[in-house]
Amino acid sequence: MIHALHAVYRRELTAYFQTPLAYVFLAVFAFCAPAFAFHIGRFFDTNRADLAPMFDYLPWLFVVLMPALAMRAWAEERDRGTLEFLMALPIPLWASTGGKFLAAWSIAAIALGLTFPMWIAVNYLGAPDNAAIATGYLGAWLMAGAYLAVGQALSATTSNQVVAFVLGAGAAFLLTMAGLPFVLSALGENAPAALSEFVAGLSALEHYSAFRHGVIGLSDLTYFIGLIVTSLTLAGVLIAERRGGGR
Repeated sequence: MIHALHAVYRRELTAYFQTPLAYVFLAVFAFCAPAFAFHIGRFFDTNRADLAPMFDYLPWLFVVLMPALAMRAWAEERDRGTLEFLMALPIPLWASTGGKFLAAWSIAAIALGLTFPMWIAVNYLGAPDNAAIATGYLGAWLMAGAYLAVGQALSATTSNQVVAFVLGAGAAFLLTMAGLPFVLSALGENAPAALSEFVAGLSALEHYSAFRHGVIGLSDLTYFIGLIVTSLTLAGVLIAERRGGGR
């Protein structure tokens, strides 16, 4: 059934580039990532040849842009009434959810690839830790995939793409904020330690931070891959429940 997965992937990837969505997404990302690094992250004031300022702000860029990329996955199918047609094809549901996800994840990979000139520039300016930069890109790609998967699962709950975007952005924001010191302090000193550890463990930012520092940990890989698989499974369950149910 790999052929079915590839067919859905090719269909979805083509659909992204048949509308302005992919081009606008890539243009906004290509502009905002360096802008955050150079202006907000004050790249030239750090006097260091590395991409830390860009990696610091990528998660916050993902909070907005990844849900925008994911919102059409299932909401558009339901809005146009093409979901029933898709479900009637001899394609397993896992191939449909996987193909849609991989297409969006490929767009995210292209967007990250557009920042590679910055990597070349820091090598020209100094001697950065290229291994740490490479793991930083890997962590960013995994985080983007996790937010895309969550966004696509939430897209399966509605036929309205704007609602899907708001839900996806809200979920990505919560995953990014969880584990920050002020969030944990808001739980109060009387909160059970198990609760604080659970909330901290939900933090995508915490797991991403390890990649940023050049560390590829099994727990961090498990977190992102687990979030992707769980979200895509949830999307499949939600779509299966609505099969034949129209919008």
